[in-house]
Amino acid sequence: MPAKQFLIKGITQSGKVFRPSDWAERLCGVMSAFRPQGQASRHAGHLQYSPYVVPVMVGNLKCVLVDERLEGIEPMAMEFVVSFARDNALLFEEFSAEPPTENSDDIKTSDAAPGQAPRTPVG
Repeated sequence: MPAKQFLIKGITQSGKVFRPSDWAERLCGVMSAFRPQGQASRHAGHLQYSPYVVPVMVGNLKCVLVDERLEGIEPMAMEFVVSFARDNALLFEEFSAEPPTENSDDIKTSDAAPGQAPRTPVG
């Protein structure tokens, strides 16, 4: 059974684009320490996002894809992410990992750092 995920969108309930423009990378950077047991960062000194909280683009909109397994590792980390979305009035919705259709927006992960190639599309 695939893990449940939800998407925090970089748009507020009033329809405004959320600022600052790097909010998704900042949030994911804060959550970078939360990883599966036994998985350590492979590159000392380089930020690697947690596989449970990843910045993504949906069309031209910055978003954060959150894997609900984060709650099993650290419930307070999940509460922090959800509270961040609620406190900033950001839209969020359940995410389906089904491949995109012709009419859907492509979802791509954000670059981890300037000059680094983007990751493969999620989905």
